[in-house]
Amino acid sequence: MVGCDVNAVAHGETAALLHAEGLRLYGQAPVDLGDHEQARAWVEAAVTEHGAIDILYNNASAARFGKVSEFSIEDWHYTIRNEVDLLFYTTKYAWDHLAERRGVIINVSSTAAWGGSKVAGISAHAAAKGAVVSFTRQLAVEGAPLGIRAVSLSPGFIATPGTAEFLENPVARAALLDGVLMDRPGEPEEVVALALFLASSEASFVTGSDFVIDGGLLAI
Repeated sequence: MVGCDVNAVAHGETAALLHAEGLRLYGQAPVDLGDHEQARAWVEAAVTEHGAIDILYNNASAARFGKVSEFSIEDWHYTIRNEVDLLFYTTKYAWDHLAERRGVIINVSSTAAWGGSKVAGISAHAAAKGAVVSFTRQLAVEGAPLGIRAVSLSPGFIATPGTAEFLENPVARAALLDGVLMDRPGEPEEVVALALFLASSEASFVTGSDFVIDGGLLAI
């Protein structure tokens, strides 16, 4: 597994978690995938060291939030850069290598692609994640003749270090879980389980689809 992070400390923490499971994380940090030259260098380094790319898991993301009337141009561009542009860069530079291995692209979108939010101003985030779903469909079209499969995941509210402060606030937690049929946040392992299936040969007839994992939020 080859990864990267804009934060060297966080990259080290991820490496330690994998090491505890008997795995090794290759790659380097800091890497800003929103810079196309850094994205290219990261992909090329992976190929140089390991010889091939079988699966591209586009999970990197950073967004800013606010109501449209108050949202700055800078915050809009920041969100698009870090939720759409970087995904294009990594895919572009990995494409030929994926074709050689009949590889798989998994792009992480969000339920924000499918609905608005009363809790937070998500206009830029929603636009970006909607673009991820549409981009993935086109990748599936262009990749099929080459043996490349492309799918996207749309998680709902997941318990992560980034959402911990919301989970600890009873009001925020209740608002974010409003409408979630399972009445709890998802766990990262539940998203990983779906991703592993989609990356495997058991999903060999699956491409171009978006998979929602939201505890039933979008069911009503």
